[in-house]
Amino acid sequence: MVYFHPISDRKYMANVKNVKRWFVVHKWTSLICTLFLLMLCLTGLPLVFYHEIEELQGKTHTAPPMPESTPPASLDDIIRAGQQERPNDVVRYVYWDEEEPNLVILNMADSVNAPPDVYKLVVLDARTAKVLQAPPPDKGFLYIMLKLHTDMFAGIIGKLFLGLMGLLFVAAIVSGVMLYGPIMRRFNFGMIRRDRSTRLRWLDMHNLLGIVTLAWALVVGITGVINTLSDVMLVMWQSGQLAEMVAPYKDKPPVTGELSSLESAIRTSRAAAPGMQPSLVAFPGTPFTSQHHYAVFMKGTTPLTSRLVKPAMIDAQSGALTDMRSMPWYVNTLFIAEPLHFGDYGGLPLKILWALFDIATIVVLISGLYLWFARRKASEARINRILQSEAVTQAALLN
Repeated sequence: MVYFHPISDRKYMANVKNVKRWFVVHKWTSLICTLFLLMLCLTGLPLVFYHEIEELQGKTHTAPPMPESTPPASLDDIIRAGQQERPNDVVRYVYWDEEEPNLVILNMADSVNAPPDVYKLVVLDARTAKVLQAPPPDKGFLYIMLKLHTDMFAGIIGKLFLGLMGLLFVAAIVSGVMLYGPIMRRFNFGMIRRDRSTRLRWLDMHNLLGIVTLAWALVVGITGVINTLSDVMLVMWQSGQLAEMVAPYKDKPPVTGELSSLESAIRTSRAAAPGMQPSLVAFPGTPFTSQHHYAVFMKGTTPLTSRLVKPAMIDAQSGALTDMRSMPWYVNTLFIAEPLHFGDYGGLPLKILWALFDIATIVVLISGLYLWFARRKASEARINRILQSEAVTQAALLN
């Protein structure tokens, strides 16, 4: 006689139902997002080495060697040199190359209201104000990879769609972890059943690589979702903090004519934020400032603080500092998430580690697709065997 303990039996049945629920979540979240995640992993792999690939292609900007004591040129002279190079365009942004601090790069277009992706770059020597090169915007391999990875050439709709796929990916990871525990209680960690069927070997490989890449996949998945919200966060910042910072100028007409000294604006910003340095200047009328201000974005000097910026609003007519604040938490979260998503914090060793995890995740995704097709094929074969058996039985009964 077999005795059943009612409490243990109920607990067992509850665990079975719980595992089935997690299996359904894992199955469908994985199936929906896998193809898009494969695309993101494949396009993300070269993007991890974006700077290194640009160097190999000879597309990086290099300042000529000069004594270290060479003083920098005035930014006003640099702006004039850029405008002489492209007399029909206006300067929208000025920024400095992190890898080459002796360069200043001007983003120019035919008007400040031109679309963000319509621009020309002018690269100048920060010490001599000489134009070094005026390269066309890159529309080659890396550009295509970046656009596919960020929005699939579909703008904000593409970004938000990929963000949804990222959320499904995170749900697939969590549900996979919830399934891994009950399954592996009966087996040794890292077990690959080489003496069993091909499907079981792929299942073991899928489970092993999935748990090994767990932390990395969660970091990349969550930071990827955050990055897809960049346009939303920009609108929030524009309508929130930026609107408050420039509120006294709300009813004033836009600045016209010659602007105040940019060199003076940088000095004022440095004085207001000791220990920080400028990373980007947005000219009046661009999306990152108002119709009346230079926005000088100051950053720290450590690996972390260099990702956090503090905008200084400088009156573009008088040159006076009108406001300066730390960015809201959600913008800082975005600034930290973007480089972390591509492993751009620890130099080449971290990038190599990121690439290895990326390749392992590609194997996880492909093995997941294989397991789904193999399971479906096995189920169909099992149904066919049952139908054939029933047909044989019915034929025997008729005879």
